[in-house]
Amino acid sequence: MKQRRIGIYSGTFNPVHAGHVSFALQALKGAKLDRVYLMPERYRPHKIDVAHYGHRVAMIRQAIKPHRSLGIIENSDITFSVAKTLPKLINQFKDAKLVFLMGSDTLSNLPQWEGVNHLLKGSELVIGVREGDEAAITSWLAALPLKPSAVHLITSLKPAVSSTKIREALRRDEHTDGILPSVRRYSNRNWLYISLA
Repeated sequence: MKQRRIGIYSGTFNPVHAGHVSFALQALKGAKLDRVYLMPERYRPHKIDVAHYGHRVAMIRQAIKPHRSLGIIENSDITFSVAKTLPKLINQFKDAKLVFLMGSDTLSNLPQWEGVNHLLKGSELVIGVREGDEAAITSWLAALPLKPSAVHLITSLKPAVSSTKIREALRRDEHTDGILPSVRRYSNRNWLYISLA
């Protein structure tokens, strides 16, 4: 029987947007994955204006509803940790090959992660190449302390979309590329990212 290939896409998703969804869908095809799971982190140091975890989970559920090959994992850990989270994922997806999705901005910081060698050993990476990062990708991959078994580079279909721009547009009740209608409705209904100043 063919081994299942499961994509794990961890991030803040504050909020989830068309860039996240399109990257997950591109990864399905580009890395021949059976399913991709978005795994929102409860807390990310140095990030401000982060909506409550429950709201971010709800927005992801709405965003992925049309895509049967996308799912969500509600991780009980505060943030993604190789020591704590990776064993849980391995246990949850026994007999499956885990493939980790990340943006090129995360790749640039990957060598500093605690336990990065354990994460990379035998792992595959799918890298969403962000606008302006194209030239640096080779050096960032060379800086990894251990080479992953495979690297799939995916050029984003929505390279200019960012959660920061989405939050600002929602705050001002304006349109910007990449806002998902379900996220706009949820955000407005729950008064997220609203500034009263």
